[in-house]
Amino acid sequence: MATASLIPDLLSARFSGTFTALVTPFKDGNVAYDDLRNLVEFQIANGVNGVASVGTTGESPTLNTDEHLEVIARTIEFARGRIPVLAGTGSNSTAEAVFFTQHADKAGADALLIVAPYYNKPTQEGIYRHFATLADATAKPIILYSIPSRCGVEIATETVLRLRQSHPNIVAIKEAGGSTQKVAALVRTLDPDFTVLSGDDALTVPFIELGARGVISVASNWLPAEVAKLTSLALSKEDPARAASLNALLAEVFQKIFIESNPVPIKYLLARSNIIGTPQVRLPLVELAPDNQTTLESLWTKWQKD
Repeated sequence: MATASLIPDLLSARFSGTFTALVTPFKDGNVAYDDLRNLVEFQIANGVNGVASVGTTGESPTLNTDEHLEVIARTIEFARGRIPVLAGTGSNSTAEAVFFTQHADKAGADALLIVAPYYNKPTQEGIYRHFATLADATAKPIILYSIPSRCGVEIATETVLRLRQSHPNIVAIKEAGGSTQKVAALVRTLDPDFTVLSGDDALTVPFIELGARGVISVASNWLPAEVAKLTSLALSKEDPARAASLNALLAEVFQKIFIESNPVPIKYLLARSNIIGTPQVRLPLVELAPDNQTTLESLWTKWQKD
């Protein structure tokens, strides 16, 4: 079992604020590493607190093993220690997740973002043993990722507590189940050093009001300064009216970037803004439908800065 003495001194305090769930840019079907470098620089310049590499938004299911490892390593290289890099190392195979986790650890990831095992539909005992095995494989902080709509299972509050008590390097959860009740239960049940992060841009403010400490955001790929400001305002609790106003302004963005499957819409907006070169995705994802392109063109126009 991982022991507290092995855990880097960057736990809950570092995992607070806005973390961008980075897209993986493509060109001619290959990973576009120059675009990835530009995207990382854009995030840092606009004040995000960290980035997450090769998660759902990073199209992890269609990256091959070598690409998966290299995208993480290059992201760490491009960040140059200026912000934390969370490496997506989850799989529905525990052995494969251990492989990704140990390689990301050696590459210098600050933490591991590990999704619940999908498709298999394990019991909570299976989920516990899966994450316990991963926590035994690294001394780096682990952020659990619960997204029942994609995985078919959630990481129950009781399982999170059990994992936290047995493996103190499990330090946080990205909660993307859309439930304020679940967030309230997590905050109430877990110790004060455990961090809950929103996995849904639209729920960041209400989740923070319940005790969450930030968001792993899709929208901040395109609007990092605005999302970082929203999260900061919500966390400070000093000007709730201003936070509510900015949240209302961003609500349309939060809704329309999911007009089709993530990350198709956010890649379209990034390419339209010349932040990445192309909006390419890999099959089975396809390009944005024409009607939805029109919708996002209107959204893009509204957010053009003078």
